[in-house]
Amino acid sequence: METRGVAPGPYRATKLWNEVTTSFRAGMPLRKHRQHFKKYGNCFTAGEAIDWLYELLRNNSNFGPEVTRQQTIQLLRKFLKNHVIEDIKGRWGSENLEDNNQLFRFPTTSPLKTLPRRHPELRKNSIEYFPRDKDTIFKLRNLSRRTPKKQGLHFSQENTEKENREIIYEDQENSVREISQQDVEQVWRYIIMSYLQTILGVPSLEEVISSKQVISQYIMYNLANTNKHGIVILHDKSEDLPHWVLSAMKCLANWPRYNDMTHPTYAGFERDVFRTIADYFLDLPEPLLTFEYYELFVNILGLLQPHSERVAINALQLCCLLLPPPNRRKLQLLMRMVSRMSQNVDMPKLHDAMGTRALMIHTFSRCVLCCAEEVDLDELLAARLVSFLMDHQQEIFQAPAYLQTAVEQHLDYLKKGRIKHPGDGLIAPLPTYSYCKQISTQEFNEQKVSTSQAAIAELLENIIKDKSLPLKEKRKKLKQFQKEYPVIFQKRFPTTESEAALFGDKPTIKQPMLLLRKPKFRSLRY
Repeated sequence: METRGVAPGPYRATKLWNEVTTSFRAGMPLRKHRQHFKKYGNCFTAGEAIDWLYELLRNNSNFGPEVTRQQTIQLLRKFLKNHVIEDIKGRWGSENLEDNNQLFRFPTTSPLKTLPRRHPELRKNSIEYFPRDKDTIFKLRNLSRRTPKKQGLHFSQENTEKENREIIYEDQENSVREISQQDVEQVWRYIIMSYLQTILGVPSLEEVISSKQVISQYIMYNLANTNKHGIVILHDKSEDLPHWVLSAMKCLANWPRYNDMTHPTYAGFERDVFRTIADYFLDLPEPLLTFEYYELFVNILGLLQPHSERVAINALQLCCLLLPPPNRRKLQLLMRMVSRMSQNVDMPKLHDAMGTRALMIHTFSRCVLCCAEEVDLDELLAARLVSFLMDHQQEIFQAPAYLQTAVEQHLDYLKKGRIKHPGDGLIAPLPTYSYCKQISTQEFNEQKVSTSQAAIAELLENIIKDKSLPLKEKRKKLKQFQKEYPVIFQKRFPTTESEAALFGDKPTIKQPMLLLRKPKFRSLRY
């Protein structure tokens, strides 16, 4: 019953809807049912549909085992409202569906939603579109670039430090220009969109996020203004969480250690505190991930697979930097709280029918992610994302070191290589990632031998240059090395004289003791 995943790209929520409805119509078992002394063919009960769809969603890589039965009922109600199903008398358009034996069937019309057409003029918002001065001719050669790690893309400072570029300009090779604040912001915008496009694996970001949605000031503020825990510090305290909400969150996040004499301990106190926090977040005018980034975060859901967990973390690291600083701070504090609460074995039960983790996901999912116009899969998608944020919040809210390095190198490139012309776009394309070239088995074996021999030769040099090693011990080690690796030893000491020169600081042959010659006595005879 496991279904395929929907690849990242434009209108992913609509594609997910179409996939689920198609799988449901194709796989839901139909049979005869009797109701009110009358037989109906090719139909199913609401309870049967809930059971089957519940298993479908849990085994679907786009949703996962976090899906609850109540969420499945909500989705079936959306099916009835959108005429994916109808009752046995052909009625639809409402959400009147409960977990019972009411009969439903599939209509003859297709339930698939049409994807909006792409408009060519939207391409100007893509990262590929940067106006360039036609009079400026340059060539960019990428001499070396490390490949992202095999198990998911992993960017690091090492990736960016080994970029050697040769820029050739026509009549302006030695030019240097000043970098304005506008240039800096444009570079930040371009760099982060380039990495996002690479991570998501899409040919263009034009219908996932536009360049206007990437506010460089937010990114720079979120990176520069943090405390020792990496949480954003707001200069404008009016945008921060109210003191009473922050105090309540600290209370539950550190329960029971935070519960001192200033807090009452009556029965049900924890539930009241939790309800206070929930009411605040649910009353926010828009979700913490904001309406404008809905399509972007829905696309990241396609990366939440066990084998691409690192890729998803990298993507969320970048996307959470795009948030307005107050939103990022609130989201990080919320995820820290719910993560600690769900792992706290001492936390009292906050709901009669749900565990702590399920309650956290069910309560806060819609205040983290939802669409401005109601989307049928919002609750399922948000629950999946919140679950992942809870489990990886510490890594996701870390500042990626490679990002700052890439921006600094690109600004340095602009400063040294470009002159400001009217209408010049100022942005040169980043080098694309190159991947490992496949080699033959013979080449691999040759490289393996050469690499090993180089390491052994380096070991020999370390023994020779070790000044703290006594000469007697050094002789012993060299003799052992000669026995184990005679060929490498012979290359380093081709003659006995070259080996003897190593110990030239101490004579190998002891000087003979001076012998006193016995004086000759002349005869006393004359």
